[in-house]
Amino acid sequence: MALQIKDKNGFQYVDEGTGEVLLLLHGLFGALSNWQEVVAGFSPQYRVVIPLLPIYDMPLTKAGVPGLVAFAEDFMAEIGLTEPCTVLGNSLGGHIALVYTLRNPGRVSRLVLTGSSGLFEDSMGGSFPKRGNYAYVQERVAYTFYNPAVATQDLVDEVFSVTNSNAKCLRIISIARSAQRHNLAKELHHIQVPALLVWGLNDTITPPVVAHEFNRLLRHSELRFLDHCGHAPMMERPQEFNQLLRQFLVRTQVPVAG
Repeated sequence: MALQIKDKNGFQYVDEGTGEVLLLLHGLFGALSNWQEVVAGFSPQYRVVIPLLPIYDMPLTKAGVPGLVAFAEDFMAEIGLTEPCTVLGNSLGGHIALVYTLRNPGRVSRLVLTGSSGLFEDSMGGSFPKRGNYAYVQERVAYTFYNPAVATQDLVDEVFSVTNSNAKCLRIISIARSAQRHNLAKELHHIQVPALLVWGLNDTITPPVVAHEFNRLLRHSELRFLDHCGHAPMMERPQEFNQLLRQFLVRTQVPVAG
């Protein structure tokens, strides 16, 4: 099932289902489709919202974590989302989710992080994308997953088309460097909402030690590992990811007064 993409005043996004809001944030080389299985699994009971982050075309002066958090705030204002919601982030999306929560504590009821940056990440396997080298891009995309077969040709082609543009590469490098500079270790204790950490045991970009550190620094967090899984559990182990997410949402449900 292809995701239906909406377009409102320059914001492109998915908005499926009704009910309590799940706001999903993708990573640096991510796309709306990364969350396809979460949309399929949760839109029957929840309102699932995914903005397309302007990673490749935002003004270069704003290409960084603070600029992307400001974009998320503007997006929420544009679609009129004011009630507290559950924010999920993968990789760079997790980093944005954390800073968004620190800046807007009243707007976030729960956090779900998977392969999140914010403490440490091995960006693109330690090096930045090489323009025009398809084999290199193929290898880097496969590095994201435990099972290289998840790195489909469509996915590789999508990343290759991005890294083949100098303007896009400049933004990727700017954002990646911003993420590495923007370490949140000293701020995470301010976050008071329940947090679920779902990590691939075989994540080579934000290794398991990073998950343990997030678990230590986020006061109300619980950590779950998935074996035979890399940096994007919601793509590589979608059934297990959805099951852990569903259990967490039910367990941390706030009773409605009335």
